[in-house]
Amino acid sequence: MTLISQTIKNDHRELEDAYNKILSSSTDDEKVRWQNQFTWELARHSIGEELLVYPAFEKNLADGRQMADKDRAEHQKVKELLYKFQGLKPSDHEFKPTLKSLWSDLSQHIKEEEEHDLVKLENALQQADSEKLTTSFKRTKKFIPTRSHPDAPDKPPYETAIGLMTAPLDHVADIFRKFPSESKSELPP
Repeated sequence: MTLISQTIKNDHRELEDAYNKILSSSTDDEKVRWQNQFTWELARHSIGEELLVYPAFEKNLADGRQMADKDRAEHQKVKELLYKFQGLKPSDHEFKPTLKSLWSDLSQHIKEEEEHDLVKLENALQQADSEKLTTSFKRTKKFIPTRSHPDAPDKPPYETAIGLMTAPLDHVADIFRKFPSESKSELPP
């Protein structure tokens, strides 16, 4: 089994790969496919953390509430930029600057999360609890929205309820979106 910190780090590497593929793609079609992959991964990852990982901070760490609130605030900024980015076309003059701004904020969040937050969480969890959290995180990502909805609540139980209503719409729309044929992560159905 995999620990939650490794699962989160794997997601972070997949996001970084998709980001780099957007920038290195030579055609607009490729950029759109990787843009959709990046959006799909980041939306699911962020909501999964908010539903499961941040409550684990609050439950298991003395300063967990402050860590979770800080991370939720960082997520909100990223969600707003992702919302803007997911609506742009590669030909839009804001496409690349918006992506770079989004990645700048996200990469700082990732660094802090990997070097500080997840280390503290793993130190507080038993291995079996970390593995259970991983299983729940992976399962949850299958049922949550796949696009950014920055106005949605970011704390359970409200995020869960809104997510369950929004996710089916996102999933149906994903059927009509283009995705890359190869990716390190699973591809949308």
